[in-house]
Amino acid sequence: MNRDEAFELIKQVLTDVVPGADLAAVSPDENFRNRLEMDSLDFLNFVEALSEHTALPLPETDYLLLSTLNGCADYIASRTSKA
Repeated sequence: MNRDEAFELIKQVLTDVVPGADLAAVSPDENFRNRLEMDSLDFLNFVEALSEHTALPLPETDYLLLSTLNGCADYIASRTSKA
């Protein structure tokens, strides 16, 4: 999966987890959890759904890397791209 595909997947998953989320109001380097007022359960649902869509393990130690759209896209793309 390339970075653009990862970015689109992340936006789709966020919209599924936070219905009505205004992703246009979220800067790519901003903590989307804060902007979208996601509680810890919402964020956990996001991580689990993202893991299901990508077939990647997403350990809790990496959650900080998944807190911005850009960081999340980079993380997912780097672990799903084929060499």
